Amino acid sequence: MCGIVGLFDIHRKSEIDKQQLERMNQTQVHRGPNEGDIYTEPGIGLGHRRLSIIDVSSGQQPLFNEDGSVVVVFNGEIYNFKLLVNELTALGHKFRTHSDTEVIVHAWEEWGERCVERFRGMFAFGLWDRNQETLFMARDRLGIKPFYYALLENGSFIFSSELKAILAHTDFNREMDPRAIEDYFSYGYIPEPKTIFKQANKLSPGFSLSVRRGQTSLQPKQYWDVPFTPHDAISEQEAQEELITKLRDSVNIHLMTEVPLGAFLSGGVDSSAVVAMMSGLMDEPVNTCSISFGDPKFNESSYAQEVANRYQTKHYVEQVGQNDFDLIDKLAALYDEPFADSSAMPTYRVCELAKKNVTVVLSGDGGDENLAGYRRYRWHMYEEKTRSVLSHKIRKPLFGLLGNLYPKADWAPKVLRAKSTFEALARDSVEGYFHSVSIMDNKMRQRLFTPSFKNDLQDYHAIEVLREHANQCPAEDALSSVQYLDIKTYLVGDILTKVDRASMAHSLEVRVPLLDHELVEWISGLPASLKLKGTEGKYIFKKSLEPYLSDNILYRDKMGFSIPIASWFRGELRERLRSAILGPVLAETGIFNIKFLEEMLDHHQSGRRDYSAPLWTLLMFESFLRNTYHHEKLNNSTEPKVA
Repeated sequence: MCGIVGLFDIHRKSEIDKQQLERMNQTQVHRGPNEGDIYTEPGIGLGHRRLSIIDVSSGQQPLFNEDGSVVVVFNGEIYNFKLLVNELTALGHKFRTHSDTEVIVHAWEEWGERCVERFRGMFAFGLWDRNQETLFMARDRLGIKPFYYALLENGSFIFSSELKAILAHTDFNREMDPRAIEDYFSYGYIPEPKTIFKQANKLSPGFSLSVRRGQTSLQPKQYWDVPFTPHDAISEQEAQEELITKLRDSVNIHLMTEVPLGAFLSGGVDSSAVVAMMSGLMDEPVNTCSISFGDPKFNESSYAQEVANRYQTKHYVEQVGQNDFDLIDKLAALYDEPFADSSAMPTYRVCELAKKNVTVVLSGDGGDENLAGYRRYRWHMYEEKTRSVLSHKIRKPLFGLLGNLYPKADWAPKVLRAKSTFEALARDSVEGYFHSVSIMDNKMRQRLFTPSFKNDLQDYHAIEVLREHANQCPAEDALSSVQYLDIKTYLVGDILTKVDRASMAHSLEVRVPLLDHELVEWISGLPASLKLKGTEGKYIFKKSLEPYLSDNILYRDKMGFSIPIASWFRGELRERLRSAILGPVLAETGIFNIKFLEEMLDHHQSGRRDYSAPLWTLLMFESFLRNTYHHEKLNNSTEPKVA
């Protein structure tokens, strides 16, 4: 795994500022501590930080083709590179290394922009073709690896693996995007392709981008999408057998490495399935890593130990203190923009543990989105049944009224939280799903923001993110549609971002076999009834794994990877939270209604309401402002601005 950066002068073949390029490259040294180098020629500069995984001795970057006219910087792994080497060699290309990186330059020469369609793996790269005066960039299909870019006012195009490298460029405009702030306080992260900064973007998963000399606009091009093409008639037994075959194949190609390898093992279905497959494919015991918590409500370590015992892994466990508060500011600095998934804290710690023993780990991320594992899918399907019976003209006034009249009951089990259900039923499908995934609903955000900030939004609403993806969704059934929305938003914007930054902070590579695109394509074509059957999510996955894992692992309630922030905010973090939320940093932005902030604090800390998720979201925004935004603007002595 690596870090990449690039500078391209679109208008002129000017000399590249090597000091600027070096400075940007060095901000990502944690992504590649083994080696680093830059390459420049008039008008273009590329930089790379290397974490050596494959072809450790000769895979240095930037890497060139035979005559030096094509050069690439690459972050990721291309698992089918040996097959591509054979194919390209037969076509006359000559290889001088044994690395997957070199495949990219020759694939570009042979197939041009369509080369990305041939790669099986996780990747983000920038490739310069001197003869065509073209900078070609691409990001893998599911967004496992990050890619940021910005077009500066002076005509410089810059790109990097992390926002911190773009922030290091002296001409980058750090003005915040109000739409991104609206998105953040809805989802808890900033969905692709936006970033918190108006001038920077993320390249969306499954997209490429070509920039040519003299070009005046940027137009990313989609090369892949989740197909959701139904299979021909397939029995449940056939589906089980083929799923295990494809899972084992995916895990097997993800074992390719020249450095110590292991796996995260939480004790949940997905990570346990990956470990079970690894154990059947490896000659030596699998290295497995788990985090335990003192609070049994958040502790899955006994289940992880059961799987470790069954497969005789070399199992490493560390207990995370429930008062791991020092990580709050560190996480804000890692993510470079507001990020409110509190499970980033234990994720950071399990990556820290893993790095003590291995350099590469496999994880179970992606199983919930692929195979309908989230409980919210079940609730959404219940709501969809009601929507199919009653027209929107009837539902909206009826359930809207009931939602307004019914009291809020955060303390109750979800089945008894009728207010939330009534509110969801009053909406159409996308509105209902948006309501279920929002950290702050529409009414809360209306109260959260000041009139001047709402004016800056110009009627923009965060639901537009889901609506845009829903309009592009190739699936026809209701379950696949919301899975598609999660794959396009939550999976890449939250889950994969969280794991990438937490792992790269420790120079650890994380691979995700459940997100192998060939496996994702096949799973997407399964009938929805095999993914969610009655109340059982991941139905076909669990049935296929019964010979490999106990019912205790497969069929217990999902716990997640969370921390007890509700009690923290009423106890150990009480005063720190109040000083952050009501302090000058948030107040000076002009974004927030301070009276509503006070109300949320008082109601939560008195136990009247559970505002832990919104308060955590605010706390991380405040930490972002102090640790990243204000830090970058110190030399400019400029107050925070919202574009």
